[in-house]
Amino acid sequence: MNRNTKYIIGILWFILSLVISNLNDTIAKHTGTTMHPMQIAFLRFFFGTLSLLPFMLFYGRSAFITQRPAVHIARGTILFFAITIWIIGLNIVPIATATLLTFTIPMFVLIMARIFLKEKVTIQLWLATLLGFLGAFIVLEPSTLQLNPLALLMLVSSGMFATLDILNKKFVIKESMLSMLFYSALVTTLLSIIPAYVYWQTPEIPDLILLFILGAGSNFILYCLLKAFANVDASAVAPYRYLELVLSGLVGYTLFREVPGMYMLAGTLIIIPTTLYIGYEQLRLKAQPVKGDKR
Repeated sequence: MNRNTKYIIGILWFILSLVISNLNDTIAKHTGTTMHPMQIAFLRFFFGTLSLLPFMLFYGRSAFITQRPAVHIARGTILFFAITIWIIGLNIVPIATATLLTFTIPMFVLIMARIFLKEKVTIQLWLATLLGFLGAFIVLEPSTLQLNPLALLMLVSSGMFATLDILNKKFVIKESMLSMLFYSALVTTLLSIIPAYVYWQTPEIPDLILLFILGAGSNFILYCLLKAFANVDASAVAPYRYLELVLSGLVGYTLFREVPGMYMLAGTLIIIPTTLYIGYEQLRLKAQPVKGDKR
């Protein structure tokens, strides 16, 4: 397979991951009009676990063996709160706003990588990060925050997703990806049983089908990303990340009659250039020779 073909295949896999991610947000927002976020979270995690079980059984007993149960419990707990908060937030802010706020995740990762992984962060990166968070605050609209301060939960959720990225970076090479996916989904399912029971309403069959797609789709997103990165570098797909914002805007307008406002556009003009710069600067730093390297 030549280089151009690999590039096209990698980009197509990445775009497919964006489509599925957008579909997941749409399902979560739609079902949130009739179901409590805790029940949606439980069914998402339950179906996510269920869809992984055949693969675990296919690989046999070895797939269930783990050397780091504490890591799985920690990841599952963080994921439970991150997804539950995200579902709550989706029913407060437009889908396009939620998507744009996911672009703050690299900013949170940068801060945590400096603290926990001791990675180098330049003054330019710190300034870009502060500017990015200012853009996020603008996107959330001060007037919206006065009416519903829960909108800030979207940023809390982004910070939790960034924490998961740091844990993945530290432990993914020490555990199989399938094991990490399965046990995280299992832990989140167990954690959400009681809250879901408290707010339980018997869902309609169409909602169950949608939530099964949501659970299985969450696992398929990672599969698409792995396929993408097997063909191209992460830096190659970065510009295509913003296609999800276009998809979110179209879905929000078509299905939920959400029209981007002035604050949304202003925040977009800050966040997108900022995240592009952060990605560029991190690549530049990684490309620099390590001190003492004689190559």
